[in-house]
Amino acid sequence: MYLIVGLGNPEADYDKTRHNMGFHVINRLAEEYKIELNRKNFNGIYGSGIVEGQKVILLKPQTFMNASGESVVEYKNFYKIEQENIIVVYDDIDLEPGEIRIRRKGSAGSHNGMKSVVQFLNTEEFPRVRVGIGKPKENKELIQHVIGAVDNLEWDKLNEGTEKAMQAIIEIIKNGIDKAMNLYN
Repeated sequence: MYLIVGLGNPEADYDKTRHNMGFHVINRLAEEYKIELNRKNFNGIYGSGIVEGQKVILLKPQTFMNASGESVVEYKNFYKIEQENIIVVYDDIDLEPGEIRIRRKGSAGSHNGMKSVVQFLNTEEFPRVRVGIGKPKENKELIQHVIGAVDNLEWDKLNEGTEKAMQAIIEIIKNGIDKAMNLYN
């Protein structure tokens, strides 16, 4: 079983923001595989189903970004999911919009949502897919950049990253992380 976690903030206020790229990838996977995200438990909205022959749980923590790990660890423990089968997808300012990167493990870097996940799982050893959102333009603060509104032209570019991230997760499930990294990195 896989736990696929998208990091973001509760969608009502933050839906079309750069910081919710993880949620957007989860929404696309749910759409693609007809998995309903209509259940709530452990501070998260989730749905379960089958992706490429494997049982998955798609999770969007509802704790706000900086406390995402609280929800993730509850699902991991309840469903007894191995850490190598937890895939976390999130936004990354160090990648341009439309780009993605897959890693088998690694530090959280400056991303507070990932810091929380690493802290609560007590390990950096789980796969992650980073979705590029680019750095803020001159005179724009980071917070404004990640949770601010996005124009339609940039949104199209961000959606390219969402699609690539979805395909990368499918590849990880079908053929393993090494194959996915070779194809998408």
